[in-house]
Amino acid sequence: MATWSNLSLQDGASPIMEQLSFFHDHTMIMLLMITIIVGYSLSYMLVNKFTNRNMLHGHLIETMWTTMPAITLIFIALPSLRLLYLLDDSMDAMITIKTIGRQWYWSYEYSDFMDVEFDTYMMPESELENESFRLLDVDNRTILPMNTEVRMLTTASDVLHSWAVPALGIKIDATPGRLNQGTFTINRPGIFFGQ
Repeated sequence: MATWSNLSLQDGASPIMEQLSFFHDHTMIMLLMITIIVGYSLSYMLVNKFTNRNMLHGHLIETMWTTMPAITLIFIALPSLRLLYLLDDSMDAMITIKTIGRQWYWSYEYSDFMDVEFDTYMMPESELENESFRLLDVDNRTILPMNTEVRMLTTASDVLHSWAVPALGIKIDATPGRLNQGTFTINRPGIFFGQ
């Protein structure tokens, strides 16, 4: 769960979220390097008095400013493609949960072992306890096992919805008439809130 003045991502509770956090850090380092190099080059050009304004061609510099961004983009694209493949890869799930988005609440169906169906409504502010989070806590929490591959089937009954748990690194769109799926593994116990 995010806390006040927390400027980074939530702590990952799944291997995919840990990979997403690592990719975020990797990309931010690349962006910081680009910003420093461009800032240094611009400030050097402003201060430098030994420039030849009549020089029209510089094959070396043109080659450099073409190859360097291409190499930088490759260093960003390769981890991104790997992570995109991991996000979409669905392994053999041990548990399947069907989630149905409805206006103002979600319905869950556990149908692997026995048929269990329940609805989760957002807690009214008048019923919140001191430890509860406003606009995040629900009356009936979904309980998921740890260290188990979970497949979440998501659909909607009325309008578009989005089932997301940022700490698990998963977000699935719930569309009426369509069944979307996502898989995840929880690697530490806790209470994780969706949005």
